[in-house]
Amino acid sequence: MTQHTAPGIIKTDICILGGGIAGLWFANQVKAKGLDLLLLDTRALGSGQTMASQGMIHGGMKYTLNAALTGASEAIAEMPAYWRRCLCGEGDVSLRDTRILSDHFFLWSTDTLSSKLTTFFASKLTRGRVTAVDEDHRPAFLRHANFTGSLYKLDDLVLDVPSLVANLAHNLDGRCFVIDDYQLQKNTDHTYCLRTSSLEIHAQEFVLTAGEFNQSILQQLGMPWPEQQLRPLQQVMVKHHHPYHFFGHCVGTGTTPRLTISSHRLPAGESVLYLGGGLAEKAAELSAEDAIALAKSELNELIPWMNHEKSSWASLPVNRAEPKQPGFVRPDNAFVASLVDTNISIGWPTKLTLAPNMASQMMALLDAKKVQPLFSNRKADLEFLMPANIAKTPWEIAFPPPEAIEETLAKRFKEEDAN
Repeated sequence: MTQHTAPGIIKTDICILGGGIAGLWFANQVKAKGLDLLLLDTRALGSGQTMASQGMIHGGMKYTLNAALTGASEAIAEMPAYWRRCLCGEGDVSLRDTRILSDHFFLWSTDTLSSKLTTFFASKLTRGRVTAVDEDHRPAFLRHANFTGSLYKLDDLVLDVPSLVANLAHNLDGRCFVIDDYQLQKNTDHTYCLRTSSLEIHAQEFVLTAGEFNQSILQQLGMPWPEQQLRPLQQVMVKHHHPYHFFGHCVGTGTTPRLTISSHRLPAGESVLYLGGGLAEKAAELSAEDAIALAKSELNELIPWMNHEKSSWASLPVNRAEPKQPGFVRPDNAFVASLVDTNISIGWPTKLTLAPNMASQMMALLDAKKVQPLFSNRKADLEFLMPANIAKTPWEIAFPPPEAIEETLAKRFKEEDAN
């Protein structure tokens, strides 16, 4: 049925709060089911965890780095194949306009760990998931006489996250909006509605996919469960002048990579290395200066042939939001839940790779609640809402372009005219 309400009041089937990868993917599935939807955020789409991601769609092999397959690795083993189908336009969400940065990434070790890894990756547990790379086929980044470790190729994916966010938003055909600070308030019938200073939204179901901000919404509602845990990280970015384009993990002794590297381009074409993994975990509690110093030390030890005299450095503190786990361990899978006796559900994908998994679980919750299409908002009904933009990447913010000569001249002439 088509709603006819006054401006500032909207009725919809599903209202999604959070415009990162989780909310966008879920919104695509909601649209495919024929439900009316709104996706709302107080910031640009992808702000926070999504744009801070390195874009790696992996099958869990990086969790084998202590030479043991874990629950996490097995839970996401089929994810790269699922994403590939979507990228080809053959999945339940179309990603045909998403840019692929690389159709593989590498796993390399120092010489002290080579023997252990070679034995493990040759086992039947990993057969077909990892391929050894010989000296003649090494990428330029590791093609140096001083490289003495082992190198493996993983047939996983690396995506350009801004194009992924833009693709998912475009699929929604103008249903993503920016709103002021909001509150969920209880109606007389014990359902909840959303209110801002100028807007009131009624929905069959509100779905919280706001990452670390989920917890503040739960607190505002007075809901003690589910609880959230934050895994603080501090990524490091290096703008450099080398012809390297590389995606990979350096093996450490723990269950996560010692160092994860992805390569990105600034709008003007400059190259940036984006550093995460164990480095980002160690740097979480450090100052920006100390985090950068740690990154320099790691690169000097692992890739000593790469000169950084002309490089520029920056860091990015970011929190990874997850459902609370005993002992603060990493969740093996995405998490969804319905808040008891409410029209509110909540979800955390826990990692970029598992966003489709979270969306599918959330759709199952809606099916269990028997949510059916009731409303149909036209574009004209929503014209008073502000469309959401795509967030900038961390490296665009950290390394803004120099002022164009036209802008410099314009300012100079303006100053001369004023005199």
